[in-house]
Parts: sequence; structure tokens; C-alpha cells
Amino acid sequence: MTEIDDVDHQLLRMLREDGRRTFSEMAPEVGLSVAAVKRRVDRLRQSGVITGFTVQVDHSKLGWSIEAFVELTYTGTTPVGEIVRTAYKTAEVQAVFTIAGAPDSLVHVRVRDIGHLQHVIDGLRRTGNVTGTKTLMILGSWTRN
Repeated sequence: MTEIDDVDHQLLRMLREDGRRTFSEMAPEVGLSVAAVKRRVDRLRQSGVITGFTVQVDHSKLGWSIEAFVELTYTGTTPVGEIVRTAYKTAEVQAVFTIAGAPDSLVHVRVRDIGHLQHVIDGLRRTGNVTGTKTLMILGSWTRN
């Protein structure tokens, strides 16, 4: 496990807020030189604490404004890898969470409209090993970065 100090936590917070933030912008806020900030960020990347940089997209502006969680229950002998593969093949799936207990997985989907949602759920049900679904519509969300 990588040791993380308060300065590292500050750098991570700043990068979560804006992944395009420059080392020269961050340096004065943490009281280090630009080179020292670069070394710390490089160390956080090399140790796997920072796994990548990404862009955040407002999907509703692209017409994909409906989100839901779909609980999937599988036959008792279905391997976890197959659970993930089933949902991975579906472009509307944003994330798959395999969980302990019933259901077996929680699938986050994003779709254009209710008809599109029905199509996605029908597709997940046709995999053969799915024995049940339950859909939970997302009305709003907040995510800690």
C-alpha cells in the first residue's frame, strides 16, 4: 500500500476537481515547487493510486437522460465473470457491480427513453442465465469524486 500524506490528498482532490489542472497551478496551493508536484503525481500514477485521467460528460445533452439500476438474478451456477460479460456487451451499461446476496448484480444503465430502457432490459433477460430482474429508476444523483 502506498503511503499518502496530506499534500498527496490535496493534489488528488485538485485533480479530481479538474484533471487538466497544471502542476504550476497546483504547486502554490500545496507549497511545493512545480518539479516536486510533478514527482508526487508521477509517484501516485506509478503506484496505481491514480489510474487515469478522464473527461466528465453531460449525457443528457447527448439525449441519454434516463438512468436506472437493474438488479439481475442469475442461475446459481453462473460464474461471476459471465455476469460481467453479459452486461459488458450492452453499450448502454455504464457499470456492473457484482454483489453478495440477492440479487447477484446491480447494473447501471443510461438510455434515451423508456422504450430504449425496455429494449436494454429485454436484452439482458435474453442471456439465458438471468432468472429475474428489477429496475430502479434514478431520479437524481450525487457522486463523490
